[in-house]
Amino acid sequence: MDIIFMGTPDFARASLEKIYKEGHNILGVFTNEDKPKGRGLKLGISPVKEFALSKDIPVYQPKTLKKNEEMIETIKMLKPDVICVVAYGKILPKEILEIPKLGCINVHGSLLPKYRGAAPIQWAVINGEKVTGVTTMYMNEKMDEGDMILKQEVEIGENETTGELWEKLEQVGAELLAKTLRKVELGIAPRIKQGDDFTLAPMLDKKISKIDWNKKTALEIKNLVRGLNPIMGAYTYLNGKKIKFWKVDIAKPSEIIVENLEFLGNGVVILSNPKDGLYVKAKDGIIKVLEIQGENAKRMSISDFLRGNQISEFEAFE
Repeated sequence: MDIIFMGTPDFARASLEKIYKEGHNILGVFTNEDKPKGRGLKLGISPVKEFALSKDIPVYQPKTLKKNEEMIETIKMLKPDVICVVAYGKILPKEILEIPKLGCINVHGSLLPKYRGAAPIQWAVINGEKVTGVTTMYMNEKMDEGDMILKQEVEIGENETTGELWEKLEQVGAELLAKTLRKVELGIAPRIKQGDDFTLAPMLDKKISKIDWNKKTALEIKNLVRGLNPIMGAYTYLNGKKIKFWKVDIAKPSEIIVENLEFLGNGVVILSNPKDGLYVKAKDGIIKVLEIQGENAKRMSISDFLRGNQISEFEAFE
């Protein structure tokens, strides 16, 4: 089929690579504008653009598609059978949705109607879900509300981070898109209406990344940390300095015994040394810190961190 592909990150690149290898004719790739990266702030290209350039596929990088008559006319001239959208980050107006004769198909990183929105993978981990997946759907003018085509479930490990789950789902999404396109081409793709029982997965706000030691349980803190790894990290303060946690676990009762634990404040350091590690009291248990990052420093294992930084017992994270 003649396809226009729209996407930006590595999650989208996996799908683009897959349908290219399947033999589809990629008419053009739409991706986000190049952004400054690294200390030198040199313009970096998206993973999708990188692949497209390597295969001599035309690349388009409009700032917006809304009321963009030039891009709308370009898409009409390309005459796609299908437009595939994977983590593009832009809303497609009605004028574009109506162009391809077989529709616009989206690959979404959740089991719709659960986790509609910009950050489905992250919220699934933060909320402690045991299962998530990928859904392909026909797009309409509303956010993630189009008719579903195919779904595939994926288990979430209890220690799995967003980054690890992301890599797993990008491969599942690529395979599911290829399978979906085969059905669309044959005219046998189902159209399954979404129910009204849905949840939202809005874009992550930096405010969510601060650990609230008094309100969150040990499990909620663990899920927050792995859910924000590697995006932004969950943070707290110690003596006025910002500390990020990248990996934590919940201490087992056999690991550490603390008398009168209930009388200690939440966020209080129970044990801290390079050999044994760092243990912090939570609302209903004890957090074992495994990977940490000091202010203006690199992330490192807790043992390496404590060799060069002192955290005293009975100090309290804010």
